Amino acid sequence: MRKFAAAIAAALLAAFSAGAQFANPLLALEDSETVHSLKEHVSMLSSAQMEGRAPGSEGERMAADYLEQKLREYGIDVLPAQTFGILEGADTLTSRNVLGFLQGWDKSLNDRYIVIGARMDNLGTDTYMLDGEPARRIYYGANGNASGMAMLLELAAKLSYSRNLLRRSVLLVGFGSSTKTLAGSWYFLDRAFSDVGNIDAMINLDMVGTGENGFYAYTSSNEDLSSIVKTLQGELLPVQAQLTGIEPYSGDHRAFYAKEIPSVLFTTGRYPEHDTGRDSWDILDYDAMERELEYIYSYTQRLCNGPRPLFRNASVKEDVPVGVYAFGDVDFKPMFLNSPDPATFMEKWVYQYLKYPKYAADNGIQGRVLVSFVIDEKGNVTEVKVIRGIHTSLDDEAVRVVSASPRWRPGRMAGKKVKVLMTAAVDFRLEKTKGKFGINGKAL
Repeated sequence: MRKFAAAIAAALLAAFSAGAQFANPLLALEDSETVHSLKEHVSMLSSAQMEGRAPGSEGERMAADYLEQKLREYGIDVLPAQTFGILEGADTLTSRNVLGFLQGWDKSLNDRYIVIGARMDNLGTDTYMLDGEPARRIYYGANGNASGMAMLLELAAKLSYSRNLLRRSVLLVGFGSSTKTLAGSWYFLDRAFSDVGNIDAMINLDMVGTGENGFYAYTSSNEDLSSIVKTLQGELLPVQAQLTGIEPYSGDHRAFYAKEIPSVLFTTGRYPEHDTGRDSWDILDYDAMERELEYIYSYTQRLCNGPRPLFRNASVKEDVPVGVYAFGDVDFKPMFLNSPDPATFMEKWVYQYLKYPKYAADNGIQGRVLVSFVIDEKGNVTEVKVIRGIHTSLDDEAVRVVSASPRWRPGRMAGKKVKVLMTAAVDFRLEKTKGKFGINGKAL
């Protein structure tokens, strides 16, 4: 440990002395403690000493060591590293994933996991010709992705401090060799982690340092993950994430999505210095990163303590009865109050007439009931059933209010009225106000 601390100190000294990084952040007296820590992390992880953290390189190993050291300092349990080999031409290089673990307090949920990840590697170095002479170029990767690793560490510190508020357990993962092949996340999911089926959601932090360009959440249009973004818009947070339907970057979230695990990418989007030698400490907006950290912390708490998000894209089509079309397959979708948006049905009907069962309210039972139903050729709501329930009282109420729906305008396929299968996620929530529980149901 002493040798490692000495190596880190020497790396910082060399980086600062060479002018590759900014002056010691301790000199910036106006910085908050969090901004100071973010600068410290980025200055180390994107220093010249790490030589761009190429997959399987000494720089990537130094980054992994740094993550492990800091996670321990922040009170996070560090699990055994996941070491794996990657092919580089005729050579096999060694890389690894770094894993931190926080156990949730709820015995009924602490065997379920929220994974928060950030890639550790970048492009490394290359050689180019300058005035007829070969010159060496370092791809420092300050925003890609020292910024994500710095955010991961400071998020770990906040979660460690408030661990008694987390129902689910949290895995904090630095993924090795991610830039080109997503090797680290693939190895984590397909070879090393035995409880993949217990992962409820994944948060990917990648290139989060250029806040002047915006702050985005890419959820692959997952309704449950997007709903958290929409819910947080009603909270007084220092910044709000903007939902985007266009993927700003591919990354480790894709590996989780391929396993049908709901995944969200937080990023500040495209920036001119991406994958260049100019991606250095001085292009980052650390004050904006601090604001983003508060948002991601709130988002993480929602995931840890709320209903399990569903990976919808894989399930509904499998259960479509013969002679019934899936909602996404028809030419003209069923409409409620002349709107093809299912949210209109939830807001104008379901949550207007939903009644919280007394037994559930008295016993603090809450959560999300997933209901399927068919809009027939006449626009009637038929075949209402619970796909995923919570308690009989809540399940029955969700079925009752959906079944009582007025007629819809039926869907059409090739000009013909057809039966269309739909789903509704009905939320039952209890809010504690003035020492009593009140009822809050709304569409997400």
